[in-house]
Amino acid sequence: MKICYFRDDNIEEKSRIMAEKIRDISRRKEQEFHPESSALLIVDMQNYFTDPKYHAYIPSSAAIIPRIKLLTEVFARKKRPVISTIHINTPEDAGMMEEWWGELLTETGSRSDLNEELNLCFSTRIRKTQYDAFFDTELDSILRKNNISDLVVTGVITHLCCETTARSAFVHGYRVFFPADGTATYNEEFHEASLASLAHGFASISVTGEIRRIMENYEG
Repeated sequence: MKICYFRDDNIEEKSRIMAEKIRDISRRKEQEFHPESSALLIVDMQNYFTDPKYHAYIPSSAAIIPRIKLLTEVFARKKRPVISTIHINTPEDAGMMEEWWGELLTETGSRSDLNEELNLCFSTRIRKTQYDAFFDTELDSILRKNNISDLVVTGVITHLCCETTARSAFVHGYRVFFPADGTATYNEEFHEASLASLAHGFASISVTGEIRRIMENYEG
């Protein structure tokens, strides 16, 4: 089931092809990105998913880290919010996560820590307990306090926490931008299925380079 479908030497071309293919079936052909009211969300880029020594490791996560990092740098330069989620469970708040997955991601050891490349001093961190980063967290209030209309969703896992959060962002009234090379999961089939589903009714599928170029040209 685990396949390294994104590598440093193929992610740019492969994600571009994915985004172009998905755009052909997108419900909306064009959706303007508004950098002046945007925020970057980085979902669960923790050691549990990005370090090979843990069983939840996502092989393609290594290829998306540099691209997410470039996004964080331009968002920070333009003084736009960068928000990182950290998934942590206890037996009391896990709910169906425990029944479905068995092992819980707890604060024990370093596995719950953010990957060192994305352990950013300037990001706002929120703790979540479910796939949906809006569920029982302060995410919506943070976004509304900063007058955010456009949310860029990156991180892991594409078809679980990232997709669920993107759907929830849509329901909460945000324009959602979902870079094909900004998230990763366990295989290409899961990844492309999420992109196709989101494109039909929830999010604009792009690539990180497109978002970065718009941000660079924004005189914030």
